[in-house]
Amino acid sequence: MISEIERKKIIALMKREVVPAIGCTEPIAVALCVAKATETLGTKPEKINVWLSTNILKNAMGVGIPGTGMIGLPIAIALGALIGKSDYQLEVLKDCAPQSVEEGKAFLGEKRVNISLKPDIEEKLYIEVCCEAGDDKAVAIIAGGHTSFVYVARGEKVLLDKRAKATESDEEDEVPELTLHKVYDFAMTAPLDEIRFILETARINKEAAERSFQGDYGHGLGKMLRGRYEHKIMGDSVFSHILSYTSGACDARMAGAMIPVMSNSGSGNQGISATIPVVVYAEENGKTEEELIRALTLSHLTVIYIKESLGRLSALCGCVVAATGSSCGITWLMGGTYQQITYAVQNMIANLTGMICDGAKPSCALKVTTGVSTAVLSAIMAMENRHVTSVEGIIDEDVDKSIRNLTRIGSQGMNETDRLVLDIMTSK
Repeated sequence: MISEIERKKIIALMKREVVPAIGCTEPIAVALCVAKATETLGTKPEKINVWLSTNILKNAMGVGIPGTGMIGLPIAIALGALIGKSDYQLEVLKDCAPQSVEEGKAFLGEKRVNISLKPDIEEKLYIEVCCEAGDDKAVAIIAGGHTSFVYVARGEKVLLDKRAKATESDEEDEVPELTLHKVYDFAMTAPLDEIRFILETARINKEAAERSFQGDYGHGLGKMLRGRYEHKIMGDSVFSHILSYTSGACDARMAGAMIPVMSNSGSGNQGISATIPVVVYAEENGKTEEELIRALTLSHLTVIYIKESLGRLSALCGCVVAATGSSCGITWLMGGTYQQITYAVQNMIANLTGMICDGAKPSCALKVTTGVSTAVLSAIMAMENRHVTSVEGIIDEDVDKSIRNLTRIGSQGMNETDRLVLDIMTSK
């Protein structure tokens, strides 16, 4: 039984991890750090030096920056200095206008921005920005979480220093210890009014998909699947709608559309993948609002739980984790028991573990679609009481140990893969 104190901690955790974001969270986090350093400096910087961990650089190289029609970090950095507001958090660039973009291009043309890898840094999510104007300078550092400032200083005056702790926020010292069963119990028993906020993920992320169908974003996978191929090949079904809506929202986000999405654990694509398959399944099968709320809670909290041990950024594609959450939600909506939900998780881990993250980019829509299609397949198998067993590969009889096996591979075993991927990406 979950105590009231623990329940409140879990709700607070969800509200920290499920938040709106505009654009890919890595370049936006860099823009956020630049905005903070600029605000601390108190004037427009004449020079901006940025040092990044390899995972941040990898995820920021090939993705569209909202409202700019441009790709990559330089314009995000320039706009962070010119119009960014740190109070907006992961919506730091939401005031971007065409005039801002022109000013940003001019700023870059003056060669004021320098981007480097931070040497000898173990933290996979690390952003350090130094803004200079005349003899004045200001430094801001984000580490551990996309909005987690650990150091802020102007000149010799230190305004914030939490680097020794290297935690994502003070509150996160109070993160409850989760298991899959605790996640399930919480989703099934929490008072509805306390978790109703999760419906906002359904509204925002489905709207992002629908807006993507009206434009031409990225590789247009969602629009493609929704068009003639839906009828000729995929079939006009719940399954095809799950794929088209999920990939559509990802198309728009990765192309840099000025369309907000609800993120999960610092990733918009994870938020999309944890939300849309559950929403589409619930709506097209006549599920009640309460059923949708509980299924979304189960999905999002499962993702948060897995990401706790995997880490914010890794060599493992986040769609594996997010789609595992949506598979749990769909299994429950199908009438599945807790045992069948564990089967769905085992099936997901057995299938998708090892999918590499080679940065944020338009083709993420392909990986997201692979993830959510596997989520539906895993749920179907689970409802037939079919699951990958502990004599097969990395699967353990204990579902939480299987999850640890997944996250160990992603956070430890694939580190060399991460280095090789970045080498390939930067050598082209």
